[in-house]
Amino acid sequence: MGSHGKGASRVDTVVTDVAAGHVAIGTRMPRRLRHARSIEDLRVLARRRLPRAVFEFFDGGAEDESTLRDNRAAFERWRLVPRMMVGVGTVDTATEIAGSRANWPIVIAPTGAPGFAWPRADIAIARAAATFGIPYTLSSSATCSLEDVAREAAGAPWFQPYILRDRPFFARLIDRAEVAGYQTLVLTVDMPTGGKRERDFRNDFGVPFHWTARNVCDFASRPAWAMQLIRNGVPRLENLIGLDRSGPDISGAASSVGRNYDPDFDWRGFEAIRKRWPRTLLVKGILHPDDAHRAVELGAQGIIVSNHGGRQLDGAIASLDALPAIVAAVGDRVPVIVDSGVRRGSDIVKARALGATAVMIGRATLYGAAAGGAAGAQRALEILTEEIVRTMRLCGMRSLDDLGRGWLVRQDAQPPGAAMAAGEGSEA
Repeated sequence: MGSHGKGASRVDTVVTDVAAGHVAIGTRMPRRLRHARSIEDLRVLARRRLPRAVFEFFDGGAEDESTLRDNRAAFERWRLVPRMMVGVGTVDTATEIAGSRANWPIVIAPTGAPGFAWPRADIAIARAAATFGIPYTLSSSATCSLEDVAREAAGAPWFQPYILRDRPFFARLIDRAEVAGYQTLVLTVDMPTGGKRERDFRNDFGVPFHWTARNVCDFASRPAWAMQLIRNGVPRLENLIGLDRSGPDISGAASSVGRNYDPDFDWRGFEAIRKRWPRTLLVKGILHPDDAHRAVELGAQGIIVSNHGGRQLDGAIASLDALPAIVAAVGDRVPVIVDSGVRRGSDIVKARALGATAVMIGRATLYGAAAGGAAGAQRALEILTEEIVRTMRLCGMRSLDDLGRGWLVRQDAQPPGAAMAAGEGSEA
């Protein structure tokens, strides 16, 4: 992750170049990526390049997608309250996340099957994360093996195992992560069963997967993507090969993991994993403060407030709305990270002001990778980090450590000073 000094150097470089209107970190990239000014721009590029079924697999949510939409709306319910004439020529965006110093309050979330977005997208995104000095989390449903990512991606990636009914296979995944040198395990606990993502069914992209005239025509409608798939081969869920006698192809492995989540996993199972894993253990998928408190009491070293990006339980509380109560429940004992719905640097600043140590982003860098591979993933992080710096400057924030609830007001609440102003007016 690098030292604090390296983080500060990177921050200073970014701040200088943002002031001049240029990006600081980057390699030469196609014009379409350079001209992408937002994560939404990258999303549009991804939608143009990918077959509909693949794009909607990444983009969609469960059932009516009410939670997917509310994750965005939750950020929009908060408004920033800037302060002026502070002096923000230099701002400090570095922070500590789960015991390591990071240049930005961002962690890359685990995403399944990213190789369908771009060949070896897992490694491309991990390398982009390392360039920006932030953690990357590899999913057990990744399309590169955990050993390959540990070997080929710079930095210190985290690993996320789904809790599987096949306990020996699950235990081997954890042991493999330890042997490969992963220092942080992100235990995802919000999937006792898979969510009902209806877009996938409408696109004939359900599980188990079957080739149909509809999805074959869909894939053929994106010839550049299809030729890339033919040249590189169909992606495999490398970490799940052998699960429930599944074959190495994507459809077999995806089917197996879909029916092999463990609905009987409970707190006793969590305690067993805590004893088995000797390094940092974070718990992802927590939305209730009592669960956060209990996880910390049983040895969790960090809480990730998450509704899985709206992909599992539709109608669940927005992650950002759940954040303040969970921060209050765990206090300063462990870091609290929040995911779901992050699309702007200002979203990241708002989450930090509400008590989050950092945010997790999944779709943002996945859209970038789908739009342009490694360069696209890098562009996504350039956009978000530029926006963080710009937001901090426009709000008069010199450091992330300055942030607190005083920087925010609910959209439907009175702005700071309104009550005083109303009182003075009545006296006049």
